[in-house]
Amino acid sequence: MSTRAQTLAEAVVRDPRWTAVVSRDASADGTFFYSVKTTGVYCRPSCAARPARPENVGFHLTTADAEQAGFRPCKRCKPDQPPLAERQAAQVAELCRLIESTDEVPSLEALATHAGLSVYHLHRVFKAVTGVTPKAYATAHRARRVREQLDKRGTVTEAIYGAGYNSNGRFYEESNQLLGMTPTTYRAGGANMEIRFAIGECSLGSILVAATERGVCAILLGDDPNELAHDLQRRFPRAHLIGADAEFEQLVAKVVGFVERPQLGIELPLDVRGTAFQQRVWQALRAIPAGATASYAEIAKGIGSKSFRAVAQACAANPLAVVIPCHRVVRSDGDLSGYRWGVERKQALLEREMNA
Repeated sequence: MSTRAQTLAEAVVRDPRWTAVVSRDASADGTFFYSVKTTGVYCRPSCAARPARPENVGFHLTTADAEQAGFRPCKRCKPDQPPLAERQAAQVAELCRLIESTDEVPSLEALATHAGLSVYHLHRVFKAVTGVTPKAYATAHRARRVREQLDKRGTVTEAIYGAGYNSNGRFYEESNQLLGMTPTTYRAGGANMEIRFAIGECSLGSILVAATERGVCAILLGDDPNELAHDLQRRFPRAHLIGADAEFEQLVAKVVGFVERPQLGIELPLDVRGTAFQQRVWQALRAIPAGATASYAEIAKGIGSKSFRAVAQACAANPLAVVIPCHRVVRSDGDLSGYRWGVERKQALLEREMNA
C-alpha cells in the first residue's frame, strides 16, 4: 500500500462513521452515506455488501453530495429510496388495506403475489411490522367488523352477512373465538353473562378475583376494595356481577397464597380477552419464569415485533395481575418502569420471587 493510501485508510478508520459501516449499524442510516471508489457506488451504513477497504471509502452527508461526487446508488441497499423499514411498513399497510377491503380473507399466496414477495418473505415481513401474522390480522379485523355489524344491524343474521360471512354456519364456528361469547350475548352488551367475584386482602393491599363460566377473567390489585369493584363494573358494564360464595372465596384464597408465596405456582382456567397482539404478548409473559425478568425489547423480539412500545401497552392492558406476570417486564437498563398496580407492588413481587 502506498503512503498516500495508508494515510487515507488511517483517516477513515479513525472516523467514528467507519465503525458504523463495519458493524452495518442500521441506526446510522440516514445520518450519512459512504461511497466506494473501486465500484463507483454509494451505500447506507447498514448495506449488506462486502466491506470495502478503508482507503477506498468516502463519506457524504446526503445522497445529493454522493451523486455530485460522481457516485451512483447501490442496487442492494437502495440509498436513494426511503429506508427499508419505511418501505416495508408502507408495503404492509397496503396489504392491511387489502385484507380489510375484501369479504373473503385473501390467502397468503395471494398476498405474496400482490406484494411481489415470496410467501416466506411476506409472512416474515408482515409479522415483523405488525407483530402478528396475516391470518391473525385478518381474524382480528373480522372480529372488529362483526362487533360493528352487531351494533348496527337489526338482526344477528344481517350482521353475519354484513361482516362478510357467506353462511351462518361458518360464522358460528368462529363466533366464540371472535367475541368471547355468543353473538346474542354480545349484542346485549354482555347482559346475560354472569361474573362471580370476591375481594380479599393480601400483603399488597386489596385483591379482586372475578371469573366467568370459562375461567378467571380479572385479578385486580389496589388500595380501595370499592374502587376495585367499580373497575370490574367498568370492564363488564352490562354483565350480571354476583358476589362470591364460600366455594369461590377458596379461589381467592388460592390466588392470595400465590401472591404471598410465588414459588408454589398456580394453575387456573383463564378467560382472557384481548387483541391478537395482546394475546401474543401475554403468552410470552407467562413464559418468563419466577425470579427472572425480561425487557420490553426482548419480549418484542421474541414475538417477532419491532415495537417495544406496543408491548408496553399490552402489558398495561393486562387484566390478570400476577397470573399474567407483567411485573417481570422491565426496561432495557433494568429500571422497573411503570406498573398499572403501582411500582411499589411490582418491586415487592419481584423481590419475593427472587428471594424464594
